[in-house]
Amino acid sequence: MGDTVRLDVWLDVACLFKTRSEAKRACEGGKVTVNAQPAKPNRALHEGDRVRISRGFGRHQDVIVRIAIDQHVKKSEARVLYDDVTPKPTPEEVEMRRVERVYRAAARAAGTPDRRRRRELRRLKEEG
Repeated sequence: MGDTVRLDVWLDVACLFKTRSEAKRACEGGKVTVNAQPAKPNRALHEGDRVRISRGFGRHQDVIVRIAIDQHVKKSEARVLYDDVTPKPTPEEVEMRRVERVYRAAARAAGTPDRRRRRELRRLKEEG
């Protein structure tokens, strides 16, 4: 329990990424900023720092560090490590995301087969 911790470790401990290596890749890829500055994975993170994470499809998540620890806690307790100050999406953004989901589902149905369909095709080829 210190007042500074590595950024990639804290992102993992706070359950903002599934693994530390995933958090590290996001930092290296420029997807994470701390106090509006691009951040490397080994950056020292302090309480009160503002972290912005770029998520898929143009979305962002803004959090303010409350507690800087490097010891894992339960996922239900990890929420107290930060304040989520991400603004709510506008109705236009909600509608745009809904349209994107529908489009991606339709494109997937027409494109590559999913696991179940691949297995069916493989069985048909082996039988015939």
